Amino acid sequence: MPSLWADARHAALLLAADPLAFGAVVRAPPGPVRERWLDILRAALPPETPWRRLPPNIGDDALLGGLDLAATLAAGRAIARAGLLAQAHGGIVVVPMAERLPPGTASRLAAALDTGTASDRPARFGLILLDEGEGDETVAETLADRLAFRIDLSGIGLAEMRAEPPDPEPGADVPDPVGDLCALAEAFGVASLRGPILAARVARRLAGDRPIGRQDIVTAARLVLAPRATRLPAPEEPASEHQAPPEEPRAEPPPDATSEPTAADTPEEVVLEAVRAAIPANLLDQLLAGGPRLTAAKAGRVGQAAASRTGRPIGSRRGDPRRGRLDLLGTLRAAAPWQAIRQREGETRRIVVRRDDLRIRILRQRTETTTVFCVDASGSAALERLAEAKGAVELLLAEAYVRRDRVALVAFRGTGAELVLPPTRSLTRAKRGLSGLPGGGGTPLAAGIDAAVAVALGVRRGGSRPAIVLLTDGRANVARSGEGGRARAGAEALQAARALREAGLPALVVDTGSRGEEARAVADAMGARYLKLPRTEAGQLSAAVRAAL
Repeated sequence: MPSLWADARHAALLLAADPLAFGAVVRAPPGPVRERWLDILRAALPPETPWRRLPPNIGDDALLGGLDLAATLAAGRAIARAGLLAQAHGGIVVVPMAERLPPGTASRLAAALDTGTASDRPARFGLILLDEGEGDETVAETLADRLAFRIDLSGIGLAEMRAEPPDPEPGADVPDPVGDLCALAEAFGVASLRGPILAARVARRLAGDRPIGRQDIVTAARLVLAPRATRLPAPEEPASEHQAPPEEPRAEPPPDATSEPTAADTPEEVVLEAVRAAIPANLLDQLLAGGPRLTAAKAGRVGQAAASRTGRPIGSRRGDPRRGRLDLLGTLRAAAPWQAIRQREGETRRIVVRRDDLRIRILRQRTETTTVFCVDASGSAALERLAEAKGAVELLLAEAYVRRDRVALVAFRGTGAELVLPPTRSLTRAKRGLSGLPGGGGTPLAAGIDAAVAVALGVRRGGSRPAIVLLTDGRANVARSGEGGRARAGAEALQAARALREAGLPALVVDTGSRGEEARAVADAMGARYLKLPRTEAGQLSAAVRAAL
């Protein structure tokens, strides 16, 4: 089995042979190993191949092309310039710290990869994403899915780079290489169709002019499909002792001694084992543990670039209008005192504006907030608690018309939880959803917290700021499976509370019971603020929520 460095070097050579068809995500900190890999790639490229590095926080005009502002101001006419993607046409674009790439820039790179153009200019390039993230911090999946190779150099030392493995034999021809790669992708849980398509391209490149061999399939699957694996192939079930004996085979003519056995419809066991061995060790541990890796919460508003052009203006400053909103009056005020010395003989322009005069607006943003009420609708006092929640939701919705905030409602009772009110600002819709909410039954607290977390994560992915308000007495007595039992239900509730805390969601626990031990323990587990309001009005609850969140 080739080493990790041998696979990484092989991927670099394949990428250099056809940079427009492939691409790579290279996960490694800055250092000699990563630079050596980049040197191998650059040395294998044809001479004069464009090589561009993407600067951090690059603007759309520099990325896609646009107006050359300095040349336009100097010449007095519009002068366009090509962006970085058009300059890299036919070559390579390297993105350092790709795990911190703004979502807007990532979407523009993905669009350029799909269309091969950037602002109506040809822009076909190979993309190299240098992933320097730690832990669960990774690059955007929308970009990684479009690239053939995912290379992890973080565990490779300098001594491992010296060995040069021999080229393997191609092996026997494969009658249906695409079918084998699709079967491998299905076995390892690769849901995207880009995985087997890119693996087929790699196998075709490895084979060259000859037919695709078994070793080409193994190498392509190891380089492309193994890092994308989300599960391990299901082991074959042993035959049961009570299984009926197989029927006697019918007599068939003996096969020709010179003929070779045909390939099976599914990949051979040796191919599966080769791909299984190429799965990264940390991914293999996660697959065996049965849990997918969760991405860490990013700072700032999710799905929106840091340099947004929306908000309330509160002033202006010197800057580039391509990265902000032009303050025309501020620009003219800055240029006006200098017109006496800037006007030349024969100057036709009434006012001469230079780059130092340009002013952009300072905008104050306000992130939309969605409050997810998670209400315990169980027990004899459910009607009282629901009345408090209904009143608070209606008051918050009335204010949402001014603040443009939203409210959602999750109720849990009996054996599970349900989303009674999706995130909305509509007061009519809220009243309609709240009026038919019943009460009574057991307390499936873990299911309620899980449902609230699911709603809040969906809100955060949509670019809003979620906050969870849990109204409960904390006395869980129904587990996630629907079975009763206070011990198991309480343990699962604390587990769900800790999961909420790991997700980085702000929360408030409102204790509606007479005793505060259980609800306070839930609040401590989720790192939430604890508020004891056993007897309160809707107005007080609404004010407490606004103050806490």
